[in-house]
This record gives sequence, C-alpha cells and structure tokens, in this order.
Amino acid sequence: MSISTQLLTLAADGDLIPGGTPTKIPGMDGPVTKIFGYGLWLLILAGVGGTGFGVYKLAVSDKSRNGGGSEPFKWMGGGVAAILLASSLIAILNGISRG
Repeated sequence: MSISTQLLTLAADGDLIPGGTPTKIPGMDGPVTKIFGYGLWLLILAGVGGTGFGVYKLAVSDKSRNGGGSEPFKWMGGGVAAILLASSLIAILNGISRG
C-alpha cells in the first residue's frame, strides 16, 4: 500500500483526523464526496505541516545579514493559506449540505 492510501484509510477510520467525517452534499453521492471531503482534511494537515516546517526553518536559519531570511515566511504563509482555504471550503460545503 502506498503512503497516500494508508493516510486515506487512517482518515476514513477516524484515527488520523478525529471527527473528520465529510458530510454528504445533495446531488453528489458516492466516492467523489468521500475523496473530496478527505482531500480537504488532508490539505489542512499539509498546511499544518508546512507552517511547522516554516517555524523550524526560522528557528535554525542563518541570522546574519546575508542569509536567506524570507524562505521560512514563504513556508509559513503557504501553510496558513492552505489551512484557510481548506477550512473555508469545508465550512461552505457543510453550510450547503445542511441547507
């Protein structure tokens, strides 16, 4: 099994993401809903990982004037953007599914 399949299986069982069960969207049933829902939750996890990696790079970066000081902020900004995008899409889809 590939690592992505294992992560999707863990997410589907509720072990990796507690309460991360996607809600059904009217008119969109089947595997598309599950893959899309779990994909959004995995995007949040990737954003958290990117933000954490940015914090790590900031902690160990060269603090002199000629060091590349903007790279950690790119990682953190990208991670936060992924978290905001996925969480807003989850909120919108939950609002649509609850009608």
